[in-house]
Amino acid sequence: MAAASCTPSEDQFLCSICLDVFTDPVALQCGHNFCKDCITEHWDRSDRCQCPMCKEAFNTRPDLRVNTFISEMVAQFRRSAQQKASSSSSSSSSSEQQVFKPGEVPCDVCTETKLKALKSCLVCLTSYCETHLEPHLTMSGLKRHQLIDPVENLEDRMCLKHDKPLELFCKTDQTCVCMLCTVSDHKMHNVVPLKEAYEGEKAERETDIQQMIQKRQLKIEEIKHSVDLSKEEADREIAEGGKVFTALKESAERGQANLINTIKEKQKTTENQAEDFIKELEQEISELKKRSSEVEQVTHSEDHLHLLQRFMSLKVAPPTKDWTEVSIHSSHEGTVVRAVVQLEETFSKEMKKLLEAELKRVQKYAVDVTLDPDTAHPYLILSDDGKQVSDGDVKKNLPDNPERFSDCDCVLGKQSFSSGRFYFEVQVKGKTEWDLGVARGSINRKGTIPLSPLWGNWTIWLRNGNEYKALDGPPVLLSLKSQPQKVGVFVDYEEGLVSFYDVDAAALIYSFTGCSFTDKLFPYFSPCDNDDGKNSAPLIISPIK
Repeated sequence: MAAASCTPSEDQFLCSICLDVFTDPVALQCGHNFCKDCITEHWDRSDRCQCPMCKEAFNTRPDLRVNTFISEMVAQFRRSAQQKASSSSSSSSSSEQQVFKPGEVPCDVCTETKLKALKSCLVCLTSYCETHLEPHLTMSGLKRHQLIDPVENLEDRMCLKHDKPLELFCKTDQTCVCMLCTVSDHKMHNVVPLKEAYEGEKAERETDIQQMIQKRQLKIEEIKHSVDLSKEEADREIAEGGKVFTALKESAERGQANLINTIKEKQKTTENQAEDFIKELEQEISELKKRSSEVEQVTHSEDHLHLLQRFMSLKVAPPTKDWTEVSIHSSHEGTVVRAVVQLEETFSKEMKKLLEAELKRVQKYAVDVTLDPDTAHPYLILSDDGKQVSDGDVKKNLPDNPERFSDCDCVLGKQSFSSGRFYFEVQVKGKTEWDLGVARGSINRKGTIPLSPLWGNWTIWLRNGNEYKALDGPPVLLSLKSQPQKVGVFVDYEEGLVSFYDVDAAALIYSFTGCSFTDKLFPYFSPCDNDDGKNSAPLIISPIK
């Protein structure tokens, strides 16, 4: 419909359907006038033929003919409006208005110098500068048109099917529609004006945004609280570590002092013994020198009878000791070794205390783990409570779903973890072979699965009853003081840590460190082959005591 203006007293020349000046006006039997195309499209989309104004119904669709009188009157009004617009345009200086610049919306009516549009009309689908906007601000018919800030591509605001403005919003189909859509494709739908829909959507978006802001503010507080807790924990660890290392240092210093005292005491004993030997030897030397003097005196006599008799008495030697087997021996051998062994025993006791405390700490993160039957290899037998798994030596007829392992005798836990810390314990008593650990959710389920962090699993295993190995890159052979009967598995997702513990001995078996987790982690279990009953004992997920 052409956009034209009329004087304020000519409202009767406006079509009540398109709210614009008549184009090809037709009169119905009830006396109301409409644009021919408007009333035709309205009836095409409606079940009944009736007047949109007075609702008078017609049994048959009226034969519509253009009312030439009204048509001529409309033409006169159009010419009058154009003359008025031209007069207004010539009287106003275009220099007082801004000339259209790149990136701005131009006036669609300006023919020579394009001025910047001040408003766009959603009814006329035209953008107007200040001069050409005047009729929309002064003429009653055009005053009803909806004006918005200037926008480009106004044709995108027209219904492609009915060539009518998109003035409504269908909540049912969540799309913008025109008036005619409401009596056709969107009949009986929940339809509201665009402004109402906009206000509703705006309020909903604002609510959503505020909720998102609140959630993030809460997350900030949560993170700050976590940092505070982490600092408190760090301070406790520093203090505890200081106590432990101070105790170890003092123990080492005491051991060193005891070692020095022991060596000095032994040296003092040796020196005292040597002094006693020397005094005794000096005494004997003195006696022997005295005898030597007596012999010397006898040799000066000429009386040989007396001399021989005297020699006979001198033959009896003074009392002396046999010094042949007497010696001073160093007794320091093994002193240092014994001191170090004693220190090692002290350190071992302190280490055991630390590991016991560490195990109690990680046990705080215990989670309830159950086995997922959808992932279990067909050879495996799972208990009804999902806490035990063993190898049954017989392949069950199970659906080969994507989650199920096809070649490896293993099963995953139902629970997955993508953040934080978690811990669980597994009884391995009576088994000669097993695999334990965690695996990422995207681990290959079909075919052979190499046990390595490179393939998305962090595990340790037992083979041949006494061979323990951590399947790291490369694998690490483990030397354990005792055979674990119950194994604890601890994971710190953010820290990239997977640790295994001998629960009964409160000893650390092995730790994977510096891991990079980007996927969900699942507990991983493999009871391994039954081995003709030698390895028939089940793996049992145990409650934390």
